[in-house]
Amino acid sequence: MPFAQIYMIEGRTEEQKKAVIEKVTQALHEAVGAPKENVRVWIHDVPKENWGIAGVSAKELGR
Repeated sequence: MPFAQIYMIEGRTEEQKKAVIEKVTQALHEAVGAPKENVRVWIHDVPKENWGIAGVSAKELGR
């Protein structure tokens, strides 16, 4: 059972997350032949202040 974990900075819409789940599921189905019913996708919404880029938080960078 393929299990994909996706880390993204918070702020995506429900529709965007749905699209990620659908596309990751399809990609794993095509790449490894796993039945879609067996694919699991977990999206981690990371607060901007907890995401660092070049030593600065994404919040400070205005992301």
